[in-house]
Amino acid sequence: KHQTLNLLHHPAFKKLNSHSTQKQVFLFFNKTGQMLTTTLCFDFGNTRKKAAVFRDDELDKVFVLKDDSADSIRELINTYAPRKSILSSVVDHNPEMETLLAAHTKFHKLSHLTRLPFTTPVGKPETIGADRLALAAGAVHFYPGKNNLVIATGSCITYNFINKYKELVGGGISPGLEMRLKSLNHYTAKLPVVEAAADVPLIGYDTKTNIHSGVILGMAYEMDGFIDGYAEKFDNFNVVLTGGDIVYLASHLKNKIFADPDLIFKGLYAISEVNNP
Repeated sequence: KHQTLNLLHHPAFKKLNSHSTQKQVFLFFNKTGQMLTTTLCFDFGNTRKKAAVFRDDELDKVFVLKDDSADSIRELINTYAPRKSILSSVVDHNPEMETLLAAHTKFHKLSHLTRLPFTTPVGKPETIGADRLALAAGAVHFYPGKNNLVIATGSCITYNFINKYKELVGGGISPGLEMRLKSLNHYTAKLPVVEAAADVPLIGYDTKTNIHSGVILGMAYEMDGFIDGYAEKFDNFNVVLTGGDIVYLASHLKNKIFADPDLIFKGLYAISEVNNP
């Protein structure tokens, strides 16, 4: 798909390679021989630390990090030779990773001070989570001119409304799938923790399927209710469902949606292009 050039012994990587075990390092070129710009995007959420690799504006891969240690970040830089990088984090992370990324790439940390392709006409924009800013950027970039409701499934479900005037005006937050499943066990004496499933019955026939019906279908009905409420109020309305739990929920929704599990990374890339020219 792309032409590659091995940079293992390139002088630019000599210092970086001296800190860790040497690995194959490649640069990517398109069919016309132009070098593709590699961007590393980091999304650190409450449950997992994930990263994505873009070659120009094309998403190449997404993966979960084992940790955010200096060695792990150095290995990513060493492997993918990124020119740019961006971090969205809603948790405490290793500050050394920012130092490394700033030293070897054009680095940007997402915050309320970031230049964004939308406005935030809310009382305290500094309180908006970095993940929600990235999701809004993805919606504005890929679904322009629409009243967009982005529903993100993670530790919490966030409802993020970006109107057709490119304003992130607000939304809602409710417990996520894992939180709901674990809370039933935590706050009762006998209910077990059950694993999530996509194929769940309307009428549960044992404890496990009763929980599946109540939690998973309950979440789907909640989402449909919010979608109906927004659709009644706004024309030219669009819904995007994203996050790791969409595999359990998308098939149960009655409303038309776009499912995009990687929207947050696409939004981070769009923000990086504005803040890392």
